[in-house]
Amino acid sequence: MFENLSHTALQQYWWILVSILGALLVFLMFIQGGQSLIYQLGKTDKNRSLLINTIGSKWEFTFTTLVTFGGAFFASFPLFYSTSFSGAYWVWFLILIAFVVQAVAYEFRSKPENLLGKQTYDIFLFINGLLGTILVGAAVGTFFTGSHFIIDGERHSQWTMVTRGLEAALNIQNLSLGLTVFFLSRILAILYVFKNVDNDEIVQLARKQLIYNSIPFVFFFLLFAFLLMLSEGFAVNPNTNEVFMEPFKYFNNLIGMPLVAFLFFLGVILVLLGIVFPILKYEKYSNKAIWYSGLGTVLTVFSLFLLAGFNNTAYYPSVADLQSSLTIANSSSSHYTLTAMSYVSLFIPIVLTYIYFVWRALNTKKIELKDLEEEHVY
Repeated sequence: MFENLSHTALQQYWWILVSILGALLVFLMFIQGGQSLIYQLGKTDKNRSLLINTIGSKWEFTFTTLVTFGGAFFASFPLFYSTSFSGAYWVWFLILIAFVVQAVAYEFRSKPENLLGKQTYDIFLFINGLLGTILVGAAVGTFFTGSHFIIDGERHSQWTMVTRGLEAALNIQNLSLGLTVFFLSRILAILYVFKNVDNDEIVQLARKQLIYNSIPFVFFFLLFAFLLMLSEGFAVNPNTNEVFMEPFKYFNNLIGMPLVAFLFFLGVILVLLGIVFPILKYEKYSNKAIWYSGLGTVLTVFSLFLLAGFNNTAYYPSVADLQSSLTIANSSSSHYTLTAMSYVSLFIPIVLTYIYFVWRALNTKKIELKDLEEEHVY
C-alpha cells in the first residue's frame, strides 16, 4: 500500500502526522498552564494540592506526546532534527530541563520527609508551566521567521549565532507566539478546572482568572497573526528548488489552501466559544468548554503547521543562507524509511483509543477535597 506512494506523497503524509502531534501537544499543555496557576487558584495548601492532583493525573500525556512528537520529527525529517537540536541546543536544553523538573516535582512533592519541601516543587511546576510553553511556542515561531544556520554540500549544519537558539525569544513574532501558547495553556487549564473540580472557591477564582488571561491571549494571538500575514515568507521555486522571499507568503498560503483556511478560522472560533461560554455563565456549555477550546486549539495549530510546510514553503528557513533552508522535500528520510514508518503509523488509532478510555477512566467524576485522602496523591 504505502510502497506504491511517491516519495512526495509520503513526505506530505508524514508532515500531516507531525502536525497533528504538534497540535495535540499544544492542547495538552493545559497541564503546564494549570501548574502556573496553582497559587492564583489555590489560596490554601489543600486547594493547591487539589489543583495539582486534578491536572497531575494527566501530566504523563503531555510528556509522552512531546517525546512522540520529537521522535516522529527525527525519524521522518532527520535533517531538521540534526540541524535544530545540534545548533539551537540552548533552547532545547532549557525545554528539556523544564520537563525534567516537572517529572521530579510530581514524583517527590508529597513524599514524606522530602528535603526540599512542597513549595520548592511547586516552583518547579511553575517553571515548567512558564518556560515549557513560551519556549516551545518561540521554537515553533522560527518555522515562520527563520533561524541562523548554514548547511554545506555534505548536509552538515553549522549555527551562526553564539546564542544557539536563544535569539529566537528576542524576535517579537516568535515571542508573541510563545506568549500566546502560555496564556492559551492557562485558559485551557481553567476550562479543565470547570469540568473536573468540585470546589466552589476554586471555581469562582477560575472565572476571574479566565478573564484576566483571555485579554492578553487575544492580544498576543492577534499580534502574531497580524505579523504573520503581513510578513515576507520563505517560498520555494518548485522547478529549481531555489528559496526566495515572497511578500505576504503565509497570507498567500492561507488563500491558496482553502481547506487549511477553513480549519484555521473554525479553530479560532471554537477557541473563542470555549472562552465566552463560562464568562457569560452559560452553565449548559461551561462544563464542555474545554472540548470547544481544545478542539479549536488542535485545528488552529494544525493549520499553522500546514501553512509552514505546504504550498512550496520552507518550513525551517535559514536567515543566514536562504538556500540552506529546509523543506519537507529536502530534509526527509528516504522512501524506504518513510514507507516502513507509515505501516507503523497504522497503530496510531489504537493508541488514541487507549488514551481516550484512560482519560475517561480518570475523569469519571469531579475531584474534591475528600479524594485527597486516597493513597496516591501528588
